[in-house]
Amino acid sequence: MELLTPQEMGRADALAIAGGVPGIELMRRAGLAVADACSRIVGHSGQVLVLAGPGNNGGDGFVAAKVLRQRGYRVEVLLLGDPERLAGDARLAFSDMTAAGLRAAVLSHDTLDLVPGQASLVVDALFGAGLSRAPEGLAAEAIQRVNASGLPVLAVDLPSGVDGASGGTPGAAIRATRTVTFFRLKPGHLLLPGRLLAGRVELADIGIPASVLAEAHGAEHGKVWRNDPALWGGAIRPPALDGYKYARGHAVVVSGPALSTGAARLAAGAALRAGAGLVTVATPPPAAFVNASHLTAVMVRSFRGGEGLCEMLADRRLNAVVLGPGAGVGEETRALALACLVGPRAVLLDADAITSFAGQADMLAGAVAARAGERAADVVLTPHDGEFARLFGEGTAADVGTSRLARARAGAKATGAVVVLKGADTVVAAPDGRAAINDNAPAWLATAGSGDVLSGIVTGLLAQGLDGFAAASAGVWLHGRAGALAGAALTAEDLEPALRLALVEFFSTGR
Repeated sequence: MELLTPQEMGRADALAIAGGVPGIELMRRAGLAVADACSRIVGHSGQVLVLAGPGNNGGDGFVAAKVLRQRGYRVEVLLLGDPERLAGDARLAFSDMTAAGLRAAVLSHDTLDLVPGQASLVVDALFGAGLSRAPEGLAAEAIQRVNASGLPVLAVDLPSGVDGASGGTPGAAIRATRTVTFFRLKPGHLLLPGRLLAGRVELADIGIPASVLAEAHGAEHGKVWRNDPALWGGAIRPPALDGYKYARGHAVVVSGPALSTGAARLAAGAALRAGAGLVTVATPPPAAFVNASHLTAVMVRSFRGGEGLCEMLADRRLNAVVLGPGAGVGEETRALALACLVGPRAVLLDADAITSFAGQADMLAGAVAARAGERAADVVLTPHDGEFARLFGEGTAADVGTSRLARARAGAKATGAVVVLKGADTVVAAPDGRAAINDNAPAWLATAGSGDVLSGIVTGLLAQGLDGFAAASAGVWLHGRAGALAGAALTAEDLEPALRLALVEFFSTGR
């Protein structure tokens, strides 16, 4: 599913209105969706407090309040600001509400005690996704009172105080039980902490035609998607009946020294399970016996230094390579990474390989740029926040605002590689601005070796010919799904067998 920033959503609204859908009609449909959600929460009776802001978010709240009153609920409305200053569709919705016999009190120090009062549900229609600064004054006090009450809260569009573009909270923010949003999700619904504050998100169709999407996106950034099989599912194919293993690629996992080989084996097993036809662990001679004694279907081949790895990779059948898990940090690993980047194969750099370029992102970018015409778009970096910061240093891409989406995009643009900025809200970003935000990963994935398995999954998909953005996005989603199937108390060793279940599930859906 494509996501829209608040700015893009504003354009979608305007385009729909220009196409003949009255703005007040969009507002009425949005308010009705909010009222329906309220009814599902409180049942057949209850008292609802609507906190309404001075803009269109408040207008949605006025419509919902009117509908709820007509359904027989007890409703109170507190308006932030002067009702005489309401404009446009929000003013029309306010007039409709008052004409139906429901009057609003103005939020002031005298009326703050009405928050939450006797309500059994609070509707947050203060600001929605359009506010990117911290709520102040009475609004901030009302938000704090609502959060302290422990009552269920239904947020309209996005919890007030959450930045719809970044998911950030520059100040006080509503902690919602449920959120109703419209037309398309916003990045702030998926990025932390917005995702935690939004609760369960319902997406309502209010009559904006899908045809406005292309123009609504504008030109300031590439498209952003919620990461799911609809984005990349068509790129993954099961083995053909008349196919053979060599047609599915040959992945290479570069091992570290003898006492640090486990990470490479985790990655190798995952690459094979993800569908690569063959997988070889390239190992320094002192670690060859350790790796060989633990591996069966995965092959083992030794090499000596950067020259030895270059000689091995001269075989063009070895079409995808991952370096970093357990590799060790330093000049030697950096030299190996530069060797991997020479030639037409796909390359994934993780962990120690990324840290080995600490403060030298320009060197890495230069090596990627030199691959023009040779799968240049198929270099994938998979840093967590610490590795990302070490790679770019202070005052560069690592410091672009507080948004993980902005940082991942900046990192991808700076290096020319696909960047997977790992976390509970992993972002995959391509150099051209495209991005995908992942939200299916369970907390149990935060365990030793989990990232090594992810590297292997993505490399296995690269070996099968997926481009960098598709392989990274698919790998992140499959990794999350495998984690969910493995369940509580998982370890990294549980992920490979669970990946098989995730792939069986994926292929059984007919995607």
